[in-house]
Formats: sequence, C-alpha cells, structure tokens
Amino acid sequence: MEKYVIEGGNPLKGKVHISGAKNAAVAILPAVLLTNATCVIDNLPNISDVRMMLKIIESLGATVEMLDPNTAKICCEKVNSFVVTENMAGGMRASSYFLGALLGRNKKARVALPGGCDFGVRPLDQHLMGFEALGAKVITEKDFLVCNATALKGNYISLDVISVGATVNIMLAAVRASGTTVIENAAREPHIVDLANFLNTMGANIMGAGTNKITIKGVEELHGASYSIIPDQIEAGTYLAAAAATMGDVTIENVTPVHLRSIIAKLAEIGAEIELFDEAVRLTMDKRPHKCNIKTMPHPGFPTDMQPQIATLLSIADDVSVVTEGVWDDRFRYVKELKKMGADITVEGKRAVIKGVAGLKGSGVYATDLRAGAAMVIAGLIAEGKTEVYDIKYIDRGYDGLVEKFTKLGGKIRRVSE
Repeated sequence: MEKYVIEGGNPLKGKVHISGAKNAAVAILPAVLLTNATCVIDNLPNISDVRMMLKIIESLGATVEMLDPNTAKICCEKVNSFVVTENMAGGMRASSYFLGALLGRNKKARVALPGGCDFGVRPLDQHLMGFEALGAKVITEKDFLVCNATALKGNYISLDVISVGATVNIMLAAVRASGTTVIENAAREPHIVDLANFLNTMGANIMGAGTNKITIKGVEELHGASYSIIPDQIEAGTYLAAAAATMGDVTIENVTPVHLRSIIAKLAEIGAEIELFDEAVRLTMDKRPHKCNIKTMPHPGFPTDMQPQIATLLSIADDVSVVTEGVWDDRFRYVKELKKMGADITVEGKRAVIKGVAGLKGSGVYATDLRAGAAMVIAGLIAEGKTEVYDIKYIDRGYDGLVEKFTKLGGKIRRVSE
C-alpha cells in the first residue's frame, strides 16, 4: 500500500504546468473507435484513468503506441470485439463511454457496469434513454449492459437532467447515425466542447457544443486525426486553492482562463489576488481567507469537482461558510477526514456548514474519492505537523505528477510504500 506523507506549514510559491484534462481525455479516447484510421492524441495526462482507457482500447483489438508519456498513437483498423469486461470497466465511471463508441462503430456493445468514485447514486438512465431514441435495444445481463441496433437513426433527445456522461455517450453513438440528432438540455462543460472539436476534426458535423442544444448531423465514416487535449480546469483549480490555503504565490501555466471563471470568482471573493494572462493565472494570498457561500452547479456554475478542495480552504476561513452540493447526493464523505484534523464542519444533507478554525493539525486521513483525496493533500499542506494520506489510488486517477508539482512549489510531500 502507498500513502502520501506531508509536512505542513510552507507557503506554495512558483510556477506549475497544468496537464491535459482528465475528463476530456476519457471522453476522447473511446471516440477513436469510430474510425479505422490512425489517431494521434497528445497532451494526455499521465494518470491511471487514461492508462486504463488505453488498455481497454487495446483489449478490443486496437494497436496503441505511446510516442511519449503524454502522446498516444492509436489505430483501430483491427478492432474485433465489442465487449468491455468487468476487470477493465470496474475501476472508473468513464468506461461507460465505450457503450456509445462501440454502438456507433458496431451497432452493438456489451460493457460491464462501470465503477469509479462513490459519492451517491449515478444512474445511467439518461444514457440508455438516448441510445433507445437512436434505435438501439438495451438490456441488462447480470453485470453487463448490452446494446444492439439494426441501424442507428438520428432523433430529438431531451435530457431530463443535465448529464455530462449522457451527453458524451449520445454524441458518440449519434455521430455516425443516419439523419440528424438534437440533444436538448445538453451539458456545457469544456470537455464536451473538446470532444465535439475532436470529432469534427475527424470529419463529424457537430454544432452547438458548449450550449444547451447540440445538433449532430450523422456521417457515414470518420477519418483519422491528430489532436491535443485541453488543459485540466480542475487540476488548475486545485493548485489555485492550495496556493490560497497556504497563503502562497503561484502561477499556473498551460491553462484556458475562461474555463476557470467560476473558480476564480470564488477565490477572489475569499480574498485572493488574481492576475489573468493569455494562458496563465497567478494567485497571491497574504491574509486569512474570508468566509464564502458556494453552491455547485453544472457548467458554467461552480464545478462539483472543486467542492472538497474549496471546503478545505474554507475550513480555515474567518466566520461561517456554507457549501451546498447541487449535483451529487453524497459528496461530503471526506468531511469525516477533515474533522480528524480539527475542522469544524456540520453536514446537513447536501449542505455543509463550515465554521472556520485557526488551523488544522496533521493526522492520518483517507482519500474517499479522487477530489476528496486532493482536498486531503491541501489539508496536509496547511496543517501543523505530519499528515499521512491513505488510499491514494483515487488521487492517481486524476492528477499527473502531483508529488513532483507540489514539491517544485515548495510543499513537503512524498510518496511512501508500506
């Protein structure tokens, strides 16, 4: 078992290069199955979720060549399977995207039920409703979802709730369907736009990505493409929150500042000084954080994936802050871990009341999910004494070079096997 050992108390200072977006990468990689030609994807984050995606693609018969740690050359000409097994799919939620990609390629898919972080019920009903609207039949066989279609035909699809996963899956299935598909109440996240841009680079005809209405005119085939993944807005937000929490001075590079608007707005309200550049953001903090109320919402609202990190920052703010979770049912499991370190937080359903304390104290804590794990690292960096973070396999799913990047900024953090 591996853990992080962190000695807190050092302000973070310097520059950090942000990696490619996890959420974009795990949507774009299954999309390569929609062509037999070769695709080259660069700026991939070197994280466990991406490595597992590439293993799944290989297991289906594709050839994958890593040109460097962040660039994959993939050819799907010899793909001969439409089955993603449980040992492949069980580790992450995004494995469900192979349903849409394989359905679009083969008109059939058999994918084990996905795994991933556990923070409440995350049903696939909107995904499956979309597949059925396109003409597929969907059944459950033991631990597998099975989709079959004689042909896929475009349709008008209105999502009952805004769902990133359903939007991605319907796009993947519809891009080679006959006719036109319209997705109403579509997700608007930057990685939705990135997926649409990649598919359009391959010859797709997708309009409206980034709005709540996406129109997809089906094409008979797609060709190969070279593409670079967008920077990761959540990794960027995590380092900004860590800089604010440690009263540091950090410049994050290789970012798209417009993707960070909601995060930057709240950090400024909390008291940080922010400077924006074309592809960089500098944050400086020289005082105790101010209280702040936050509610997570689908993009362009404050992202749910930044909720644990910002709550950790607010745990040492003045006065009382309220964080309301507007996306998932059970995303406050990490609060138990923060309270071990002296945080004063009361959870009432989907609402956390945070009474700021003077400081946190080092302790042994667990990463209960990916972003909660990042929050524990931030807590360790600001705490007095030593913090040990366990179950860091969750953190490995979404952060490329975390130890190296925080160390470069002056944080005392190391990875230890025991």
